[in-house]
Amino acid sequence: MYNILIKPLFDFLAALTGLLLLSPIFLVVTIALYFANNGKPFFFQKRPGKNERIFSIIKFKSMNDKKDEHGNLLPDVKRLTAVGKFVRKTSLDEIPQLINVLKGDMSLIGPRPLRTYYLPLYNDVQKKRHNVKPGITGWAQVNGRNAISWTHKFKYDVWYVENLSFMLDLKIFFLTIKKVFVREGISKEGEVTTVPFDGNN
Repeated sequence: MYNILIKPLFDFLAALTGLLLLSPIFLVVTIALYFANNGKPFFFQKRPGKNERIFSIIKFKSMNDKKDEHGNLLPDVKRLTAVGKFVRKTSLDEIPQLINVLKGDMSLIGPRPLRTYYLPLYNDVQKKRHNVKPGITGWAQVNGRNAISWTHKFKYDVWYVENLSFMLDLKIFFLTIKKVFVREGISKEGEVTTVPFDGNN
């Protein structure tokens, strides 16, 4: 009952309220990134959702598109703008995903939607993370975010799917607020974001 009726309704109302309350911040960040990223404040990328259905995730664009002399994108650390660094540290880059929640692509809470090219790398247990809608935050995020290994992330994701409940979502919601203020686990040590998943790590 909770996952089928109550959670989707709560997601919609919470996302709508969140967008209205955060609209001033949304506007300021959009303008700042518009100038920092040559007119491109938003980042769109295909991600797998529930039952591996592909959708376009929306985030604030924290890195520019600068390339080397061969036309290849520079490393993340060299493309992260000053504004983008602030947006990432404060988790403001996640705000546009409330639009994904309104559209029904995502939930406020669930396993984070990852890159589409990871799909063939999952084992049968790890694939269970797609049995529910992906979330803006999740059990793995409040237990280490990008600072933990992929193996641990997937274990947390699957555990969440198998134990999904209102009380668990409520716990994750408040722990997320704490993580945002403490700014823990934003990146893996020595990396701007996190290391890619190769099926083993």
